[in-house]
Amino acid sequence: MSVRRLDPVLIDRIAAGEVVERPASAVKELVENALDAGASRVEIVLENGGRSLIRVIDDGFGMSPEDLDLAVERHATSKIPDGDLFRIDTLGFRGEALPSIGAVARLAVATRREGAEHGSSILVDAGVKHPVKPAALARGTRIEVSDLFYAVPARLKFLKTDRAEAQAVGDLVKRIALAHPRVRFTLSGDSGTVFDYPAARGATEAEALAERIAQVLGRDFVENALAVDAQREEAALAGLAGLATDHRATAGAIHTYVNGRPVRDKLLLGAVKAAYADLLPSGRHPAVALYVTVPPRMVDVNVHPAKSEVRFRDPGLVRGLVVGALKSALGAAGHRAANTVGARTLDALRPSFAAPPRPAAPMNYDWRTSPAAPPAAAGPGFAEAAQAAFATVFAPQGDARAAAAAVDPALLDHPLGAARTQLHDTYIVAQTHDGIVIVDQHAAHERLVYERLKRERAERGIGRQMLLIPVVVDLDPVEAGRLLDRADLLASLGLVIEGFGPGAVAVSEVPAALAEADVPKLLRDLLDGLEEWGSALALEDRLDHVLATFACHHSVRAGRRLKPEEMNALLREMEATPFSGQCNHGRPTYVELKLADIERLFGRR
Repeated sequence: MSVRRLDPVLIDRIAAGEVVERPASAVKELVENALDAGASRVEIVLENGGRSLIRVIDDGFGMSPEDLDLAVERHATSKIPDGDLFRIDTLGFRGEALPSIGAVARLAVATRREGAEHGSSILVDAGVKHPVKPAALARGTRIEVSDLFYAVPARLKFLKTDRAEAQAVGDLVKRIALAHPRVRFTLSGDSGTVFDYPAARGATEAEALAERIAQVLGRDFVENALAVDAQREEAALAGLAGLATDHRATAGAIHTYVNGRPVRDKLLLGAVKAAYADLLPSGRHPAVALYVTVPPRMVDVNVHPAKSEVRFRDPGLVRGLVVGALKSALGAAGHRAANTVGARTLDALRPSFAAPPRPAAPMNYDWRTSPAAPPAAAGPGFAEAAQAAFATVFAPQGDARAAAAAVDPALLDHPLGAARTQLHDTYIVAQTHDGIVIVDQHAAHERLVYERLKRERAERGIGRQMLLIPVVVDLDPVEAGRLLDRADLLASLGLVIEGFGPGAVAVSEVPAALAEADVPKLLRDLLDGLEEWGSALALEDRLDHVLATFACHHSVRAGRRLKPEEMNALLREMEATPFSGQCNHGRPTYVELKLADIERLFGRR
């Protein structure tokens, strides 16, 4: 078969397969063009999820008739004025969007420059370009895409339901809106996805960004997030990072941007996960909105047809900036936990259904005839013996009684308040000025020990204590080999082991903080962790995982009764320790309930 040159219309339809996969892809290209044109208002209208109609209207600069005629030609763009692909400071520049869309649908474009006598319009129908005509239009551009993929019907089979396609468009516009707070975005249609985000009015860019984030991601996210603002050489990072206790089931709440462009870049996602590595439960993800700004020459935005990935000239610089800034912000938050933890607690306490109404008592009701009335021998009240039994059986657990001593007002000024009692030898209940705090003593102390071990390792190395008699632990030969392969790593953390025959390991030294630990159980927990981590983690991550296991074995266990001064000391140390709002496994260490919420719970408000 001989080689032949493809028909131009067929070339456009092939190119459309890279640029326009679904209605959301077309909307992305058109909205980015509107933003590059300086629009302050972008309106999107959908019909049948975008397959029947996509209309995008903006109030940007508009185009002249000559520019409009060229705009629907392949490889025509105004966004690379000097031809330098490494100095791109716009969102779209490939010069393929409009002709690609016009090759598979009916594309109608009407536009008008400010000061022009009238607007201009053009129609591209399945790749066939019509002449430019005059049009009545205010300043800006209106683009309508009708009957998407009617020229290539096979692609219609791969589209999802109208509602699903409209939802994809909505998610896309939300991601773009997060990067442009000064622009108003509206989306309407017949498939259920409708919103209107007014232009942010914040005096500073940071205030405007926070306002837009609240519009899109919700006020709860802003209230449970930390401001991030850092710079390293020519790279800058800004945005909001959610507290570790406000985690999500999927990575969909991780929003990353590079020079105003929403991206799903592996380097940035990996950096975010690394920063939250020892703060989240397994399988959970943080919520962040991060904005990276670098000079155009430091990033290549042309590595993906949909422009959803980028390539940095110095990836180590950007990764270090993101990891360092997030860890610094999370560490500065100290013991703070998300207020959603308390909200979930209150929701769990509220009854899930209304209690049935009590039947009205008859007017001549006599309590003495009730089956629940006390026996006659008890007289008018309960017998003394019954009272004593009641007090004995149902006596509350705890060492600090609320009535035993007055609360020190100075302790109430602390964020976690004054310890009042210990329930079930596991939970510390503290009183604050405007509520109560319930602390899981084991989870809290586990984080405190972990952070102390990390500081000790960084400053002077972990101190060891030699055992008077080495502890020999019998293991499976394969498991013993796995431990002995990492003997040097464990020795650097204060745990010295050596082989002691087939399938046995002798422990001669342990970290000083673990002098009273259950050594056999500690080794078996380490083995479980090593099997899970494998060899993919970096050395620093492995060290932290081992230290987390050490901390779990040394921390105050559930079931240990604490004195009032010990409980208060634990609260004060939590307030002074970074990340103490969650344990090493990502679970919250305390729950705070405001007095107003508790009063509403009991119907007092």
